[in-house]
Amino acid sequence: MRAFHLSLLSFFACFVSTFAAPPLLPIIRDNLNLTAAEIGYAGIASVTGAIVARIAMGAACDTVGPRLASASLILITAPAVFFTPTVSSPVSFVLVRFLTGCSLATFVSTQYWMSSMFSSPVVGTANGVAAGWGNLGGGATQLVMPFAVTLIRRSTGAAKFTAWRIAFYVPGLFQMMTAFAVLIFGQDLPDGNFRRLENSGDEIPQILFHGVRNYRGWILALTYGYCFGVELTMDNVIAEYFYDRFNLELQTAGMIAASFGLANLISRPVGGRLSDEVAKRFGMRGRLWTLWLVQTLAACGLTFGVVPFVSRRWKIYCTC
Repeated sequence: MRAFHLSLLSFFACFVSTFAAPPLLPIIRDNLNLTAAEIGYAGIASVTGAIVARIAMGAACDTVGPRLASASLILITAPAVFFTPTVSSPVSFVLVRFLTGCSLATFVSTQYWMSSMFSSPVVGTANGVAAGWGNLGGGATQLVMPFAVTLIRRSTGAAKFTAWRIAFYVPGLFQMMTAFAVLIFGQDLPDGNFRRLENSGDEIPQILFHGVRNYRGWILALTYGYCFGVELTMDNVIAEYFYDRFNLELQTAGMIAASFGLANLISRPVGGRLSDEVAKRFGMRGRLWTLWLVQTLAACGLTFGVVPFVSRRWKIYCTC
C-alpha cells in the first residue's frame, strides 16, 4: 500500500534530519566552540520543536488530511536542514535544531494515516511497523552521517570543519524527496483524498474540548512521553558519549550508537502485533494489559541498568 510506505519513508527521513547532528557533535562542538550546556540546549530544542509541532499537526490532519499535512511540514522544515551548514554560533545551532525537530511531528500524520487506512484487527501492527521503521532513521543517521563526512574528506580532501557542513545536504535532499513523493503518490483514505470525501460533522474545537477532558488521554500521553522521551534523549547523546568515554573513531562511535535506534526494526512492530493478537480475545482491555506489561518490563530493565553504578554498600541491600 502506497500510503504505508510513503508515511514510513517520510517519517524515517525526518528522523534522519533531526538526529543528523548528534553523531557529528565531536566535530561540530570544536568548530562552533560549543560548551556542554549549549549542546544540552540544542538537544532540548530539538525535542521541544517536536512537542510544539505535534500539537498543531493533529489539527492539520483533521483539517486537510494526513497527506497534505505531512508533506507541508516536511517542506517547511527542510530549509532548516539546508541552513545547518551555515551556522556560525551556538545560538544559530540551537535554532536550526529546534526548527528541524519540528519535522518529527510527522509521527502524528503517520499514525493518523495508518489508522485511516487499516481496520481494527491489524491497525496495531500497521502503526507499530510504520512508526517503528520510521524511528529507524534515528539509528540510520548515526551510521550515515559519520560515513558521509569520512567519504567527503577522502574524496575531496576537505577539512573536517568543511566536510560536516557538506554532509548535511544528504538528509536535506532526502527529506525534500520524500515530501514530493507524498504529494504526488499519496492518498489520504482508501476511497480517495481527504478534501473530496470530507463530510460535515463535529467541529475541531469541540473534539479537542472533549479530548482534553478525557483523563485516559492524559494517561496515554504521560506513558508515551516517558517512553519516547528516553529514546530522544539517547539519540541526542549516545554517539558523543561513546566517542568521548572510550576514545573511539567517529564512525565507530556512530555504528555503536546506531544499534540503539535500529532496535526499532523489531521492537515496535512486535509491540503492535502483540497488541492486535491480545485484542482478538480480550479487546481493548487486552491492549491495555499489553501496554502495562511492556512498560513494567522496560522499567525493570532501567533498574537493572542503574544497579552497577550504585555504591557497594547499597548493592548489598539491592540484592537482598
